[in-house]
Amino acid sequence: MADPLALLAMLRHGPTRWTAERRLQGRTDQPLSAAGRAAVLSWRIPAEASGFRWLTSPLARARETADLLGHADAKVEPRLTEMSFGKWEGERLADLRQRLGPEMQALEDLGLDFRAPGGESPRELQARLAPLLAKIGREGIDVLAVTHKAVIRALYARASGWTMLGRPPCKLAPFALHLFGVAADGSPSVHRLNLPLAPEAGAS
Repeated sequence: MADPLALLAMLRHGPTRWTAERRLQGRTDQPLSAAGRAAVLSWRIPAEASGFRWLTSPLARARETADLLGHADAKVEPRLTEMSFGKWEGERLADLRQRLGPEMQALEDLGLDFRAPGGESPRELQARLAPLLAKIGREGIDVLAVTHKAVIRALYARASGWTMLGRPPCKLAPFALHLFGVAADGSPSVHRLNLPLAPEAGAS
């Protein structure tokens, strides 16, 4: 793989009510909860991402996170939008597994090609991210992206070679900064994962 010319820091938005309830949010435009706003206000971006250009998903929970972190001017980037979970948005995975049984297991066994009814697969999400990665690598400018869980997981899968079958090689902390290298051709690589946003976040 080519040497990285730029770094891409991925930050998940703060918690919403559906985050606390472990519901699939997808494209549903949930705002941060009161607890989520308080959590984001306690975050401190690690020095490793100092001076990065900020981008944000267009969904309200990501834009509000950027705003609370002092980056209301973060550029909205549609390719950072969360993966669509189609008809399953608002559902809990545990409930779907109980209700659908073997059918759900067969879908999850597709790994990168898992797709909720009417939704998007991680492989399709990776394809959506590819032009953005190519742009970052071509320009050689370090970027911090406020985005979503499934987007970070899809990028991690591409960078690490994980097929999304079984557990990932490294567990991604839910609220931490994840750094990826981006080569001139847009190829991502894992740089540093799970940088804490606050002392208490480092233990989670």
